Amino acid sequence: MLKPFLFALVLIAAATIELIAQTDDQVLAIAAGVRITVGDLPPETKSAYLNLSQIMAERRKEFLEAQIIDMLADEEARARKTTVEKLFESEVADKVPDPAEARIQEVYDANRAALGDKPLAEVRARIVAYLRVEPEQKAFAKFVTGLKAKYKTVSGKDVNSATLRPTDVLATVAGKPLTYALFESKNKVELFEAKAKVFDQLRDEVDSQILSKLVIAEAKSLGLEPYQLVAREITDKLKEYSESEREELESAFRRRLIAKYRPQIMYREPAPLVFKVATEGNPSRGLATAPVTVVMFSDFQCSACSATHPILKRVLAEYGNKVRLVVRDYPLTVLHKDAYRAALAANAAAAQGKFFEYTELLYANQSALDDESLKKYAAEVGLNLSQFGLDFKSEKIAADVKRDMDDGKSIGITGTPTIFVNGVKIRDMSADGFRDAIELALKK
Repeated sequence: MLKPFLFALVLIAAATIELIAQTDDQVLAIAAGVRITVGDLPPETKSAYLNLSQIMAERRKEFLEAQIIDMLADEEARARKTTVEKLFESEVADKVPDPAEARIQEVYDANRAALGDKPLAEVRARIVAYLRVEPEQKAFAKFVTGLKAKYKTVSGKDVNSATLRPTDVLATVAGKPLTYALFESKNKVELFEAKAKVFDQLRDEVDSQILSKLVIAEAKSLGLEPYQLVAREITDKLKEYSESEREELESAFRRRLIAKYRPQIMYREPAPLVFKVATEGNPSRGLATAPVTVVMFSDFQCSACSATHPILKRVLAEYGNKVRLVVRDYPLTVLHKDAYRAALAANAAAAQGKFFEYTELLYANQSALDDESLKKYAAEVGLNLSQFGLDFKSEKIAADVKRDMDDGKSIGITGTPTIFVNGVKIRDMSADGFRDAIELALKK
């Protein structure tokens, strides 16, 4: 989702995970000679930043508990000769009855406007899922309590101790040790994401204040009011009045101000995780020898993916042979009923060298991704329909999609679009976010 103008600035800071002690007087940035301090942050952002250590300590406890539950579930599934998924289905989901029709109707009537005034039949599944959340949580807690009683669980060293070694035991479950090394290996990505989200919030606010101060300084230097300067540089230059046109004008203005005033960033962000994201055998554009590789995990029925696709495409065109794009599949099958088959179809089109032409149609027609429509799009891009049909149903293509999904899950992907630039996950999906990430990668 695009950010409003005054929230669009992305500044790449020097990377380190540990923080110095923070106070209201800590200077976060200096813009046009004006200091931006912790005290200038809104309450929610300020609280998250100042209490980051406590927040992360709680997250680590939560992740440890979740890992213990995983170990308990593995033990029980093994004892019953079943899978963990089937175990929780039988002990949690199957033991919670669907809500009564009267209750479903009551929730629908109370939230009809929020549901877009859609007919009950269309949103019934969403309402049922919502009403099942609380009773399923209670059933889950009861089941876990029973597992802990069945399989002895012994607490070990404090997961938040500053002196933990890889071999230190955090817990023992059914006689099996859960070491600090195992904990870090399983939860590394999630722990980073928890910390990075606090800095996302911080960066958005600081960048907004920086840009506001730069606009004020520039307007003063020209003898203008800030609104007059923004009108001159953006509003008055609009010709098409499209969102993309406005974004490009805002970006150009922002970059001119940054180049002129050179604001200083005084806080330090966590060093980004760098993932080994496989690219071989996936649809791509650009030279394999390009210094920058952008990998997009996409769901062709995801509205955010269709919105991000043209932005990314436009930015990549600015870099020519310096950047290569690789597309991988991550259909969110629980949310999007046609996403998986759309991924199969896209790969079938790729087998005939028409992946990108075909996926343009998928993004443009997300409300019509049934099998008949997928076949129609194949005809529109000039595919051999007989071969398309064979590839669409082939085990090889199904395996390719599954491989992408498994790889995505292994590197912590939970939603789409998820985009990596030389292995670093992009957190800002705006045009400037992509440009900043590419520019940083080109400098390394």
